Amino acid sequence: MLNKIIRYFLENRFVTILLLLVFIGWGLATAPFDWKTGFIPKDAVPVDAIPDIGENQQIVFTDWPGKSPQDIEDQITYPLTTSLVGIPGVKTIRSTSMFGFSSIYIIFDEDVEFYWSRSRILEKLNSLPSGLLPADAKPMLGPDATGLGQVFWYTLEGRDSNGNVTGGWDLHELRKVQDFYVKYGLNAANGVSEVASIGGHVQEYQVDVNPDALKAYGIGFDMVMMAIKNSNRDIGANTIEINKAEYMVRGLGYIKSLADIENAVVTVNENTPILIKDVAFVSLGAEPRRGVLDKEGAEVVGGVVIARYGSNPLEVIDNVKEKINEISTGLPKKTLTDGTVSQLTIVPFYDRTALIQETIGTLESALSEEVIISIIVVIILLFNLRASFIIASLLPLAVIMTFIIMRYAGVDANVVALSGIAIAIGVMVDVGIVFVENNIRYLEMPENIGKKGKDLISVIYNATVEIAPAITVAIATTVVSFLPVFFMEHAEGKLFRPLAFTKTFALGASFLIGVIFLPTLAYIIFGVNFSKQKFSKYWNGLLVIAGIILAFVFNNIIPVALTLIGLKNILEGIYPTYLKKQSNIITIGIALLFTTYILTTSWNPLGHQNSLFSNYLMVVFIIAVVLSFIIAVIYYYEVILLWCLNNKGKFLLLPLFTILFGLFIWVGFSSVFGFTAIGFDKVGVNIRTTALYSYLDHKFPGIGKEFMPSLNEGSFLLMPTSMPHAGIEETTKTVQLLDMAVATIPEVEVVVGKLGRAETALDPAPISMYENVINYKSEYILNEKGHKETFKVDENNNFILTTGDTISNEKAILKRISAKQLIGDGEGEIFRNWREEIKSPNDIWNEIVKVTNFPGITSAPKLQPIETRLVMLQTGMRAPMGIKVYGPDLNTIQQFGIQLENILKTVPSVKSEAVFADRIVGKPYLNINIDRAKIARYGLSIEQTQQAIETAVGGMPITTTVEGRERYNVRVRYPRELRDDPEKLKKILIPTPTMAQVPLGELVSIAYVQGPQMIKSEDTFLVGYVLFDKKEGYAEVDVVEDAQQIIDAKIASGELIVPAHVNYKFSGNFENQVRAVKRLSIVIPICLGIIFLLLFFQFKTVIASTIHFSGVFVAFAGGFIMIWLWGQDWFMNFNISGVNMRDLFQMHPINLSVAVWVGFIALFGIATDDGVLMGTYIHQVFEERNPQTVEEVRNAVVDAGKKRVRPAMMTTAVTIIALIPVLTSTGKGSDIMVPMAIPTFGGMIIQIMTIFVVPILQAHWRESVIKKSNK
Repeated sequence: MLNKIIRYFLENRFVTILLLLVFIGWGLATAPFDWKTGFIPKDAVPVDAIPDIGENQQIVFTDWPGKSPQDIEDQITYPLTTSLVGIPGVKTIRSTSMFGFSSIYIIFDEDVEFYWSRSRILEKLNSLPSGLLPADAKPMLGPDATGLGQVFWYTLEGRDSNGNVTGGWDLHELRKVQDFYVKYGLNAANGVSEVASIGGHVQEYQVDVNPDALKAYGIGFDMVMMAIKNSNRDIGANTIEINKAEYMVRGLGYIKSLADIENAVVTVNENTPILIKDVAFVSLGAEPRRGVLDKEGAEVVGGVVIARYGSNPLEVIDNVKEKINEISTGLPKKTLTDGTVSQLTIVPFYDRTALIQETIGTLESALSEEVIISIIVVIILLFNLRASFIIASLLPLAVIMTFIIMRYAGVDANVVALSGIAIAIGVMVDVGIVFVENNIRYLEMPENIGKKGKDLISVIYNATVEIAPAITVAIATTVVSFLPVFFMEHAEGKLFRPLAFTKTFALGASFLIGVIFLPTLAYIIFGVNFSKQKFSKYWNGLLVIAGIILAFVFNNIIPVALTLIGLKNILEGIYPTYLKKQSNIITIGIALLFTTYILTTSWNPLGHQNSLFSNYLMVVFIIAVVLSFIIAVIYYYEVILLWCLNNKGKFLLLPLFTILFGLFIWVGFSSVFGFTAIGFDKVGVNIRTTALYSYLDHKFPGIGKEFMPSLNEGSFLLMPTSMPHAGIEETTKTVQLLDMAVATIPEVEVVVGKLGRAETALDPAPISMYENVINYKSEYILNEKGHKETFKVDENNNFILTTGDTISNEKAILKRISAKQLIGDGEGEIFRNWREEIKSPNDIWNEIVKVTNFPGITSAPKLQPIETRLVMLQTGMRAPMGIKVYGPDLNTIQQFGIQLENILKTVPSVKSEAVFADRIVGKPYLNINIDRAKIARYGLSIEQTQQAIETAVGGMPITTTVEGRERYNVRVRYPRELRDDPEKLKKILIPTPTMAQVPLGELVSIAYVQGPQMIKSEDTFLVGYVLFDKKEGYAEVDVVEDAQQIIDAKIASGELIVPAHVNYKFSGNFENQVRAVKRLSIVIPICLGIIFLLLFFQFKTVIASTIHFSGVFVAFAGGFIMIWLWGQDWFMNFNISGVNMRDLFQMHPINLSVAVWVGFIALFGIATDDGVLMGTYIHQVFEERNPQTVEEVRNAVVDAGKKRVRPAMMTTAVTIIALIPVLTSTGKGSDIMVPMAIPTFGGMIIQIMTIFVVPILQAHWRESVIKKSNK
C-alpha cells in the first residue's frame, strides 16, 4: 500500500504540487501566529497561554442578604450539599458559607460533559423538597465558566483627550455607568459568560425612620414598609378604543424621586394622612458593600470579564475590545470646574492578551530558530545545496500541516501544545535526512548518474521504498513512546495531552511529506539541469538587480544574498578556470553566511548589549563546536568502531557506567547503594558516617519532585489577609496602603487591589481577603508580538527622548520613562525596564514582600493570577500547598490547625513567614437572644420579632424602583446613630398587635461572642486550611514529605495529639505530580514493552530487538546527567563578552516535574529512532552478505555503520543544536519549554554512543553465533 502511494504521487507530479499548494495556503490560514498574507482569510487555531487544567466544576450560588455564615451554613449550604451529593458523576463537593451568601462547588469526573452536568444540577434544584430552604432563598446555577475564565479586568476612569487621568467622578456615578451600561454592553460580546462589577457605591433610596414620630403617631415599622411597597407599582389596564383607534392604558406609579417616597401615605389619623416624610427621613445613599477596588491608593469602579468555558480566550478578549470601542463613544463625559473635559474611559489593568502573545511569540521564535538551525546543519553536513533545500522544506511544511490538524482536531495553541512541535523537530528532520540521503546515495551510484525522466523516477522510487519501512518503524516507536502522555488524566492530562497530540500530528505530517512530497521535490530539483550559457545572459543580471532592489524595499540585508550569487555566476563565466571548481562551495558559503545572519538577528544569544557581530561570532562558535565534534565522529567513526569491536568489554563499561551514574542521580546514592550500608550494619560497621559515603550521599541526594515549574505570567497576585474582626473601613485603608507601597517599586507598571468579592459566584471572598493584581514591567520593552524593541541612543549610549533630552537607562527607570517617550530605532539599543540589582521576577517579588510587611495582615505565598485560579479550582485553597483539617466543629479544627501551623514553621524547607492556619472562629458576633416568655406577653411571635430586628438594624430592601433601564432598591431602617452600639439597639421600638411600642431591650438579651467569618466544608464535612509555601530551591513533593515526616514524629512522640474525629491531609499541586508519577510508573513500562514489540516485528528476534532497544537506557541516563549538571554551580560558570553562561542558559537546580518526564518520553522516541535506522541497515547488510567468519562480520558491521553514521549524526546534530535556542529562551513560556528540553538535550549528547553500541552488540551476537556453529 505504502509503495503504491509513493509511486502514485511521484508519477502524478501535477496533483502532488497542487496538493502541496493547497496545504501551504490552508496552513497559513490556520496558523496561530500573526502571519498576514493579505489574501488568505484567517481561520486560526484557538490560542491561549496555557491549557485550562482546572477541575470540571459547576457552582450553585444562593444569595441570602444580611444573614450570618452560621445561618447560611445551617439553612442553605448543608441542606443543599446533602441534596446535590447524589448527582451522577460527582467527584466531590466543596462549599463555602459566608455573610449573605452560599457558594457550593460541585466537582465532576473528567469524563462528564460540562453542559450535561449543568442540566443535571438544574434538574436537581427544580426538584428540591418544599421547605428544604427558606422561602426567600433561591439557589441558582453559577456562570458557565471557571475561575480561569477571568481574562480581562478593567476600571472606569475619567480621562482627558491626551489620556491623562482627570478625576471628577463620584463613585456612585461610576458604578451606575458600570452596572447599567458597560456591564450589559460587554456581556454581549461573543464568548463572554458574565461581566461582574466591583468597587464604588451602588445607589439606593434610604428611608431612616424616626422612632419618636412612629410612637407619637402610633405607627408600626411594618406599616412604613407596606406603605412604601404599595407606592411603587405600574399597571396595565388593557386597551380602549376611541374613534376607531386603539389606545393601550397604563397606570403609572413607579417611584422616580425622593418626593415620590416622601409623599407616600402610611395611614390616616383623624382624617389627616400621615406621610412617610412625617415619620422618616428619605435620602439617596449607598448600599452596604462587601467589595472594594483600589488603584494605587484611590478607590475606583471596575469589572471583570469572564470567558465562557471552552471558548478561545484570545478571541474573547478581542471581541471584548471591539465591544469597548463600540460602546466607548456613548460613555458619558462632563466638563470639570477647571474647564477640562473628562471622558469616562474603560482602562484594562489585567489583560491576558499580552501574556498569550508573548508566550506565542516565544514559541514562534523558538520554532523559527530551530528550523533555521536545522537548515544550517543540513547544509554543512550534506554539503549539497539542492538536498539541503529539500530537507529544509520539510520542516515548515510539517509545521503548517500540524496547524491544520490542530485546528480541526480541537487542539488549542498554547505553550505546552506548541512545545510538542518544538521537541519533535529532531525526528522530523530525521525523516527528511534519511529519505534524501538515501536518494543521494542511489543517484551517486555509477549506473544511475545522469538518468532522466522515467529512469530518474525509478531511481527515486527505489531509494524511497528501501528506506520507508525503517522510517515507518522509527515513527511508530516515537508515537508509541508518547502513549504515556495520552494516558495521563486530571490536571496533568489536560496540560500535556495537547503536546502529545501536536507531536504526533507533526510526526505524521513529516512522514506524509516524506512519502508524498519529498520524492516529487527530489525529482524536480535533482532532475533539472540549468544551462548556464542559456540563462547567464539575463538570469544572473536579474539576480543582482533583484537583490539590490529587495534590500532597499524591505530595508534588509538578506536579499543581498541573491546579488552575491548572481555576481558569483557572472564572474564564473569570466574566470572559469579559477571559480568553476569552487562554485558549489562559494554558493553554499553564501547560503550559510546569510542563514547564520538570520539566526543571529532572531536569537541574539549574548543579548543586545553586545554587538551584532559579537552575537554572530557566538552563533558561529556554538554551531562550529557541536558540528566539529559531530564531523570528527563521522570522520573517525571507522577507526573508533574498529577499536571498539576489538575491545568490546572495555568499551561497554562506558555505557554501563553512564547508566549507573544516571540512576543514582535520579533516585539518590543511598537508594542505589543503601543495601551495602545495611549489609555492613549487620556486621557492626557503620559506613554511613565515613567521609566517602557521606560525601556521595550529600552530593547525590536524588532529584526533587514537583508538578510543574511556574509559568511566568508577567504579573503577581498578592493575597494577604487581615484578621477576621476587621471592618470595611479598616480593610479599605489597608488595601490602599498595600497598593501605594507596591506602586513605589520602579519595576511595577500598575497595581490594583481588591478586597472582598466581585458580584459573581466565582469570587467568594470575605472582606478580610485582599487580592492585589501587580503587573510588573517586562525586563525589556517589547512590541506587540513580544519581541524586544530598540530605541535611539547618543554616542554615550544614553537614550534620546522625544523632547530631545538624553537620559541613561538607570535614571530612566527611576523616572518611569515609557516607550512613548523614547524614539524607536531599528539600529538602536534595547531598553531595560529593571534596575541593575533586579535579575529575575523573584527579585521583584522580594521587593513586594519587603514593602508590604505591614502589621495586622498575614504574609502571602508567591502567586500569579492564572496560577492562583488553577490552584483554587483544584484544591479550594489560595496557596500552592496546604493541609486540610477535617473535624466535628470549627473550634476544634481551628485549634488543631494552629498546632500544625506552629509545627510547619519549624520545617527547614518551609517558608515560615508564609505558614498560616485559618482563624475560623474570630469574627465578632452580637447575638440577640429572644426571650420567648417576654414576647409572648405582648402577643409577639418569633417571626414578628425577628422581622422587626432584621429591618430596623440591618435595613431591608422593601422594593425596587424602575427608572428606565436603571433599578434601585428602597431600604427602610433605623438611622445609623440609633443602631451603632448594643445599648442603642435595646431602645429600638418593636410594634405589637395591640399597637403598643415595646423597646427591644425588654424582649431580648444581647451577648458578645466570637463566630465564624466563613465556614468551609467538603462533602458535608467541616474543613479548615493550614496554608504554607516552600523556600526557594526546594521541590514541592520533598517539602510535603519533610513536613509529613516531622508531623508524624510529633504524633508518635506524643507532642501532638490529634483530637477525636479530626483528620488531616496534605493538598496542593504536588498531588498532581504524585498521581502522574503513579500512572506513568505503570504506563511507561507498558509503552516501552510496545516499542520492544514493534522492534521485534521489524527484526524478528528478541536479541536483535534488545540490541536496538539498548539506546533508550543510555539516553535516559544522559538526560539525568544533564539535569544534574544544570544544578551544579561550577558547570558552565564562565563569561563570554560579559555574559555568564549559566545565566545565558538559565542554569539552576531542576526538579523532576511532569514537564521533565515529558522531555524524557520525547527522548525515548528519538533514541530508539537512531538505533532502529542503524540496526535496520546492519541487518540488511548481514542478509545480503551472510558473513561466516568473525572478520567478515566486523567488516559488514563497519561498512553498514559507515553508510548510516552520517544521517544518524545529522539527526543528533540537528536535535542538539536546535534545542540550544530553546535552552537560552527567556520569554513567556520558556519556563515550561526549558525543563522539557534539558533531558532531550542531555540524552541526545550521551546517546551518540548508540552508533557504537548497536553495531558492537550486533557484531558480538553474530560472532557468538558463528563461534558456536564452528565448535
